[in-house]
Parts: sequence; structure tokens; C-alpha cells
Amino acid sequence: MEGHHEQDSATADGRTSASFLIDEALMFYYPAALRAIAATGVADHLADGPRTVEDLARRTGVDPQSLYRALRVSATRGIFEELDDGRFRLTPMGDALRTDAPLSARSAVLMLTDQSMWRPAGEMESCLQRGGPAFDDIFGMPFFDYFAQDQETAAVFHHGMAAMSAQENAPIAAACELPDSGVVVDVGGGQGGLLLAVLGRRDGLRGVLFDAEHVLRDHLLDVAETGGRWELAVGDFFTEVPKGDVYLLKRILHDWEDDQCVTILRNCRTAMRPGGRILVIDAVVPPGDAPHQAKLVDLLLMASLVGRERTAQEFSQLFEAAGLRLSRVVPTGTVLSIVEATPKDPDG
Repeated sequence: MEGHHEQDSATADGRTSASFLIDEALMFYYPAALRAIAATGVADHLADGPRTVEDLARRTGVDPQSLYRALRVSATRGIFEELDDGRFRLTPMGDALRTDAPLSARSAVLMLTDQSMWRPAGEMESCLQRGGPAFDDIFGMPFFDYFAQDQETAAVFHHGMAAMSAQENAPIAAACELPDSGVVVDVGGGQGGLLLAVLGRRDGLRGVLFDAEHVLRDHLLDVAETGGRWELAVGDFFTEVPKGDVYLLKRILHDWEDDQCVTILRNCRTAMRPGGRILVIDAVVPPGDAPHQAKLVDLLLMASLVGRERTAQEFSQLFEAAGLRLSRVVPTGTVLSIVEATPKDPDG
């Protein structure tokens, strides 16, 4: 009897495992539904209260039965709620799906589920086999080259990154140790959302937004809060960067291989004025098995780019190779941390 009991227990465990893994494998349909709902603007029509599926379908120009099925799945994740009368309402957790939400995530959702991200993820097996991204084979060129030549896709990417950053910039700027005066250079700073938040905290600072020309066209700095204390600088951070006192590198190093990161850091070290600092703003992968957004983004990077998310020790090794030292890691209350680097030889 004891043998039968052990066999039954093993069978039950096997069923539990199989059921769990099948559910996990089906989960990619959830972001597919989320993308479809975001793309059709459903959440915008729920800002003033619940609506029937038929009403939502009429307003968005989609098939009502198909919309219901996508909303039903999204409701299981707490984005929408299906009411007893069949109407759907937008929950507080789903509110940022609205285009006009104060910190809208709609552009970020569309970016993260764009074919430029989605298709390489489906080829992850090839990434494991050869140790390189699948993006180049699918699209015929590296990630950033593709965005540079495809304006429509580039707009999706840059607006999506700005949306991801919008809810992070204020707490990150608050966590930065900033001087009262000097020049802050936002290296690869995109539309300048973080630099805008930093300049808003110190009236004596000036800012330089440094990026490619096609990126800087959509910058956000020409507002009253900056008081004209900024300038744009076009360039390539693999070649040189503008002179400054504080360098911001937000979600830059994770895009690149170690030797490329060292080149960027050395260029900042060369241009840095005495007493300067580099603030690398990236996710720091924590130890252990606990969930963390960095572990998922790391797979995105593996599939589409050449970079990766790093631990504090790995950042320290990069800094060492660039003639810098890791002075501290500062949490920001977001998924990103500030990894601060200072010159090993301040007089060198």
C-alpha cells in the first residue's frame, strides 16, 4: 500500500507541474491581448465609466465578440473588471492604459509588444544556441541601425521609452546627489525627460542633452521650468561626449557589450571636469530567485541587442576597466538604481 501511496503522490505532483507549465506557456497570449486593446484605444473610452462591449466595439471599430474575449483575459490580470451586468470598467491598475492618463503607459505597451520586440523573442532558441541576438537575422541589420532608417518604428521606440521613463524620472532625479551649479550631460538622453526633471531640482545647473540628431528632434526641454538652461548636442558616445560635471547614463549601458560600455565610460571620464561623477541609471539585478523586471528585460536584450542587465559586481568590473571606481549604489524607488562612478585617480 505504501508503494501505491508514493506512486499516487508522484502522479499528483506530476499533474500539478504539467498544469502549471502549460499555463505558463499560454501566458504570451496575455500581452498579445494587451497590445490589441492598447492599439485600438479601448481604455480611452472607459475614462468616464463602464461601457458595454457593443458600445466599446462601435467606438473603436472592432468586432464585439473578439473584443469581449480579449477583455475577459485582461480582466483576469486586474486591468479591467467585468461587472455583473456585462459591462467592463477600467480598474485603477489599468488606468495608465489611457492615452491621456497623467503617466500614460500606452506608448510603452505598444513599444514592448511591437514586432521589433515580439519577433526576436519568438526566436530565443537560436539565441541560446549561438549566444547572439535574433534581431539581426529577422530584420537584416542591428537593432539601432534598423530604428535609424525606419522613422515609423523609431517613433514607436522613442515614444515608448519616454513613456517608460515618465513615471521614473521624478523619483530618480530626487535620488540623485546633484551639485548646486555646473553642467549635467544626459548621454543618450532621448527626449530629455530625465534631464528636465534634474534641471527642475537645481536652478544653478545647466544641462546638455546629447544624442543622435533624429532623436533630438522630439526633445522636451523647451519649457518654462528649464529657464533656457539647456542645449542640444549631436554626436556619438562611442567617439566623444561633451564636457561636464555630472554624466547621466540612463538605460544606456545595458544595451551594449562590456567593451563597448568601457568605451562609453572612458569617453565620459576623459571629458569630465575635476570632481565630476558618472551616474549610471540602470537596473541592478538582485541575487536570488525573486521576480524582478530586470530579469525579463534581460531576455529582451538577449533577443534583440548585444547587451544585458548587470549585477553590482559586474558594474564594478566595467568601472575598473574604464579607470573608475564604484562609489555607491543608490535605490530610487523604481526598478532602476543609480550606480555612481568616480575616477580612480581624480587628478589623472
